[in-house]
Amino acid sequence: MDVIKRNNINISGKGEKPLVFGHGFGCDQNMWRFVTPAFQQHYKIVLFDHVGAGNSDLAAYDTVKYNTLHGYATDILEIIDTLDLQDVIFVGHSVSAMMGVLSAIKTPALFSKLILIGPSPCYINDKNYIGGFDRADILSMLAYMEHDYTLWADTFAPLIMGNPDKPSLGEELIESFCNTDPDIARHFAHVTFLSDNRQDLPKLQTEALIMQCADDIIAPEEVGNYVHKAIKNSTLVHLKATGHCPNLSAPLEVIDTMENYLQV
Repeated sequence: MDVIKRNNINISGKGEKPLVFGHGFGCDQNMWRFVTPAFQQHYKIVLFDHVGAGNSDLAAYDTVKYNTLHGYATDILEIIDTLDLQDVIFVGHSVSAMMGVLSAIKTPALFSKLILIGPSPCYINDKNYIGGFDRADILSMLAYMEHDYTLWADTFAPLIMGNPDKPSLGEELIESFCNTDPDIARHFAHVTFLSDNRQDLPKLQTEALIMQCADDIIAPEEVGNYVHKAIKNSTLVHLKATGHCPNLSAPLEVIDTMENYLQV
């Protein structure tokens, strides 16, 4: 198995300490293009596409393996092993944040820090837990996606992005969603939005930074507070950025927050 080809791994940067960036649902490594230049001088930058996304090897997509987020976490560990990385700082956006958490729980010695942008361990409201959606809403959204994926992307991508004053951002997310194989995207969506990793958070030993955006319909403020409380060694930063993709809409704030945390 060629892990580098499978995940379309790209490496840059002049430093030795690795920063590994994981993208969210319907996206690819290109979503980090405004953030990574700031870290080229002092870090080794590792970008990759989840199998099924971007320029990854679509033939490697296995619905059994990727029926839970653990399949993606296994890939992350294989990427780290293949590149012989140590003391990894994993930067995960959206669902990749939970993949990073699962990876660090499984093999904590490989990770020095996690940076979690818009993380959510569970998207569905449950008793006293606010995930942002009722179960019926999630099931309705997934059914909508099954019925007409393109129309779903046109409808939901701008809502996920937020920042209606910057319509080009929503259009970019629509294009990214539509460039993803619809069958893979639908399966990935089921896995993402029906996952529940709340019980995993207290198991994490790795130090973590949580970035919480305002007006994020995917990971509302209550979720960020929950993640912070559940991860014992965590720092929570409330960004001024709005929406769910600050790596695109507010990259300078993301960079500044990361630099402060990493003490660059």
